Amino acid sequence: MNIKKVPACLFALAAIAFASTVYADINVGVTLSATGPAASLGIPEKNTFALMPASIGGQKVNYIILDDASDTTTAVKNTKKLIAENKVDVIIGSTITPNSLAMIDVAAEAETPMIAMAAAARIIEPMDAKRAWVFKTPQNDAQMATAIVEHMTNNNVTTVAYIGFADAYGEGWWNEFSKIAEVRKIKVIANERFNRADTSVTGQVLKILSAKPDAVLIGGAGTPAALPQKSLKEKGYKGIIYQTHGVANADFLRVCGKDCEGTFLPAGPVLVAAQLPDSNPIKKVAQDYVTKYETMYGKGSVSTFGAHAWDAGKLLSSAIPVALKKAQPGTPEFRKALRDALEGTQNLTGAHGVFNLNAQDHLGFDQRARVMVKIEDGNWKLVK
Repeated sequence: MNIKKVPACLFALAAIAFASTVYADINVGVTLSATGPAASLGIPEKNTFALMPASIGGQKVNYIILDDASDTTTAVKNTKKLIAENKVDVIIGSTITPNSLAMIDVAAEAETPMIAMAAAARIIEPMDAKRAWVFKTPQNDAQMATAIVEHMTNNNVTTVAYIGFADAYGEGWWNEFSKIAEVRKIKVIANERFNRADTSVTGQVLKILSAKPDAVLIGGAGTPAALPQKSLKEKGYKGIIYQTHGVANADFLRVCGKDCEGTFLPAGPVLVAAQLPDSNPIKKVAQDYVTKYETMYGKGSVSTFGAHAWDAGKLLSSAIPVALKKAQPGTPEFRKALRDALEGTQNLTGAHGVFNLNAQDHLGFDQRARVMVKIEDGNWKLVK
């Protein structure tokens, strides 16, 4: 071929194609709860994005982060804005279950993959055409509820009271815990609710005390979950208190103070990374995240919630190079390829567990993703 006879416009088109292949940015849209009742969860998530890779698979990555203020309506607005205006390739968020559930329709309609940082199994179950676009990084309620019930049976708990958030998080925990407790012959003798923004739960706590349970499970998250516990202690409750993995951060310890002593909860292994045995396959990755986070934000600042964001980044770092082999960022084809690559993730070790995803399971954790923890002397202690 005589190169002199090739029109100059073809060289220009080739140059543009090459440039787009090499330099097209990947846009990651994030909505999280950096303010509002869930701020103690959302802030470490937001902080974690400063540790994320600036490029993946040779492509520059832009993280566009919006605050939904722990509000469902704002989370939906943020999702629509990120998709319509910022043309994102993937959505990460939100921090809490009600927000994440409300975002599913928007992400699915736009055929944009979404990685939630909220825990409820309802976010990804039952699998359907909409949830086919949705993934999540926190452990399912059922996994954690099973750990609590096992601890209860091992400690001769036969009756328990439940008090949880009056929203999807509290209801999800009630549904999972009550089913497992019934199977294990633990009788649930009280079922109460409170709102994240409440300042008093005296009425609910008095009902619980009158039932005289061996233990109380508080189905809350972040600092608001301290309210029932402090009220129980104030009223003289002497039984065992359990919290969910939704309280695994330093802010909860600070707000709950001495009233937290002796509390048990299930948590992701990252919370007690240094206490894990060297044989634990998650220890190295978890400690790597802890080191990076605490180097930037200070010793003792790490929480499980930031690690949910970190694991979302791990999933993207694994899936994006696969998707880039099929399509270019900014296109429907790339979003579909990214969704498929996320669903095909196998044996990926994160800070919270080992991901093995498939078409019916968009979390992919096994029991290695949980440990039981006790609050002792104001610190997290691994229960062996």
